[in-house]
Amino acid sequence: MLSDDLKILLASTEAFSLKSRNFHWNIEGSDFPQYHAFYESLYTESYETVDKIAEYIRVLGSYAPASLTRYAELSIIEDQTLIPRAELMFTETYVDIQKMIELVVAMFDIATEERQQGIANFMAELQDFYGKKAWMVRSILKKERE
Repeated sequence: MLSDDLKILLASTEAFSLKSRNFHWNIEGSDFPQYHAFYESLYTESYETVDKIAEYIRVLGSYAPASLTRYAELSIIEDQTLIPRAELMFTETYVDIQKMIELVVAMFDIATEERQQGIANFMAELQDFYGKKAWMVRSILKKERE
């Protein structure tokens, strides 16, 4: 059911944003200013989508989850309680972005099947957002030219 998938997306977006904020606050290294700025934009831009996701859940006649307990139950993003080195933060962020892309691509198909074009369009926008962030993280992690 699309509303249930949106709840997963909502919880995962909240978790992704919080994890990005954690990395923003705690990243260290010689490229600190750029990394700090990158994570600030990542958590800010991802968090900006939360309200719209919750509103789509309500449009579909369901209630939006809004507790840490429910988010932990629903999220596909694993929590990070440690403070990894910068490279590991980016590696983990890349994995999380790939999970978000897979989720929104699947939801695009479901929304299209259910003739929810507004939601499908929003999923396409999110795919574009996460795709661009994946490119940026891949570029940060890249060691050598192929």
